[in-house]
Amino acid sequence: MSYEGYKTLKFERPAPGVLEIIMGEEGKLATAGMDGHRELGEVWRDVERDPETRVAILRAVGKGFSGGGDFKMIEAVMNDFDMRARVWRESKDLVYNIINCSKIVISAMHGPAVGAGLVAGLLADISIAAKSARIIDGHTRLGVAAGDHSAIIWPLLCGMAKAKYYLLLCEPMSGEEAERVGLVSMCVDDDKLLEKAREVAVKIAGGAQTALRWTKYSLNNWLRSAGPAFDNSLALEILNFTGPDAKEGLASHQEKRKPNFRTDCAL
Repeated sequence: MSYEGYKTLKFERPAPGVLEIIMGEEGKLATAGMDGHRELGEVWRDVERDPETRVAILRAVGKGFSGGGDFKMIEAVMNDFDMRARVWRESKDLVYNIINCSKIVISAMHGPAVGAGLVAGLLADISIAAKSARIIDGHTRLGVAAGDHSAIIWPLLCGMAKAKYYLLLCEPMSGEEAERVGLVSMCVDDDKLLEKAREVAVKIAGGAQTALRWTKYSLNNWLRSAGPAFDNSLALEILNFTGPDAKEGLASHQEKRKPNFRTDCAL
């Protein structure tokens, strides 16, 4: 299986049956541009078809796991209908392609974890966070509804009360707190993150693949049953991109200031 066509993702094989999918560049905090957003949704189809891969590890190099969408892409979503339709489709594909990928997926998250990378990180079958991890769902800070993975996975993992608190306020969650509330599988020291992810991957790669994949398939029916809630949240997020709050949210990020959202609401 060749992954040579990918522009924003790198690939390594640290052990038989294990594929590492690597985001970002050394010294930088990766942001998802148009190519990155598309590739992060498509790669799981290739993992599914790859006969050499039994387990995939999603990790990142650089200053963090993921930094969210870049400003150019967000502006394009706000201003162009075709781009909104494209991002809606790609966001839907990202969530459902991970859920439906039969291979086991492990995420190894360090530093900031936001945006499309966080979607994949929390939807992974086994999610490992470093103590340095700062998990942030920044949708409402941008002025859009918490779409993507939020409605489908956060309430199931950490309960409705915690999900509402963090999704409404966009409060950062440390790796240790994420483990405590059940949002991630485990939290480890930063220097043990990759070692632990590979250790778990090797164990799974050596296990009974049919049993493992059918167990994943069965458990993920909980996520499939939440599909209508996810579809609704994603549609509302895309709708919000057409409104004034998203424009103010983006401007406040670009100008590094607090947003001045409207206090009135049509609802």
